[in-house]
Amino acid sequence: MSDIDLKRRRLMGTAALGIAAANIPFMRSAQANPLSSAIAQLQPLKQVNAGVLNIGYYEAGPADGTVVILLHGYPYDIHSYIDVAAILAEKGCRVIVPHLRGHGTTRFLDKATLRTGQQSAVAVDIIALMDALKIERAVMAGYDWGARTACIIAALWPERCIGLLSVNGYLIQNILRNALPLPAEAEVGWWYQYYFATERGRAGLTANRRDIAKIIWKKNSPTWHFDDATFNRTAASFDNPDYVDIVIHNYRWRLDLVAGDPQYDALEKRLAAQPTIGVPTITMDGDADGVVPATDGKSYAAKFTGPRLHRIVKDAGHNLPQEAPAEFSDAVMKLVAAAR
Repeated sequence: MSDIDLKRRRLMGTAALGIAAANIPFMRSAQANPLSSAIAQLQPLKQVNAGVLNIGYYEAGPADGTVVILLHGYPYDIHSYIDVAAILAEKGCRVIVPHLRGHGTTRFLDKATLRTGQQSAVAVDIIALMDALKIERAVMAGYDWGARTACIIAALWPERCIGLLSVNGYLIQNILRNALPLPAEAEVGWWYQYYFATERGRAGLTANRRDIAKIIWKKNSPTWHFDDATFNRTAASFDNPDYVDIVIHNYRWRLDLVAGDPQYDALEKRLAAQPTIGVPTITMDGDADGVVPATDGKSYAAKFTGPRLHRIVKDAGHNLPQEAPAEFSDAVMKLVAAAR
């Protein structure tokens, strides 16, 4: 692609997004969760060998539609996108929703592969999935682990990223900064990270993975009144044989308590420099997020060098796509439109 073409794409993206770094409150629709009471499943799932994994993923929408990859967080799964996937497919997008490593039907191909949960490994998994499915470029959208993964892909592989939707903003891990204490009230929200740093925590996650997840759901989303069926649909994904190893390694690694896989050292070195993101971006916060308080997005604005919008969604918590699917889908479609 020529420099002129690249400039034209950037200008078109800016025009479509309307304004960079705007702070736009976004009201939730009264019909936010049309499918939740039916306990629909994202089925059938497909499986594909990609990198070190056999990845389980859901696909919907026309094969020639703009690709949107939806990435879930912890402790959640692909069903965070049960409504979003349907909305986007109906609007003509090709929607891909993968189970991240250690979740659902995703499996390692080799028993000897280190079960690392570090940030670069998860991002490489998604690039490998794109390669396996012959997807050149996609809109990357996610929250929690998924937002971090989407940010990394936008930063390190911008040629693969049409646009970025990241809940809670710029989430690329800075291990040195992670060593600094947060205010005491903020530290309380991350109790499980410190629990998982102990062998007691590993044993606890092994024995009580569902109970721990339900506590986190309630803390993360205090205004989201999910029922047991909704929770259990997702909790089935925690029975993955690698779930405990991946979760424990992720949180110990980010606290610099364990080493990562050496094959990702070069990528982690690049991420330690906190690279900027230049693709068209929408950042979002839920104003009822129980663990990451909503902000105006200005504190990390310098990390986004391309056009960016910031939205605050009323009454939504940490699992924003499942709690506010209409608003999340609308943001994705703005990025899709910017690419056309």
